[in-house]
Amino acid sequence: MKDLGWLSAKLNMEPEIQKNGIEADGLVTRLGVGSWAILVVLLLLLAATVAIIYVGWRLASGTDVPASGYAAMALGVIVSLGVGFGLMALIFYSSRKGYDEPPVLILPGGAGDESTPVPETKNEARAVWVRSLER
Repeated sequence: MKDLGWLSAKLNMEPEIQKNGIEADGLVTRLGVGSWAILVVLLLLLAATVAIIYVGWRLASGTDVPASGYAAMALGVIVSLGVGFGLMALIFYSSRKGYDEPPVLILPGGAGDESTPVPETKNEARAVWVRSLER
């Protein structure tokens, strides 16, 4: 296989690991203890899910599902999709209408500067309020 280093250099496609100065000697150095713990728990949950599915499949062999069971399953899928689509629509609506923006302080007296960020402490809020009264 040809060395395509010239192509990655030309297209500025260096791996993120090299840009950050971290050596690319494997996944072990990039993941901390907490990340490994989460990965192990997730893999154990996946294995348990597969085992439960297998046992359930074996126990349910030879049984028939009535029409009401299929109707309930179809209704559950449709409602789940509706909730998912609705929540995604609300996310896009919220983002477009500016509801995701941080709160702003509108000073009394109609200063017109609605882009002033809200103070994080009470002392900062008092200072802003006093300055607005002095105008």
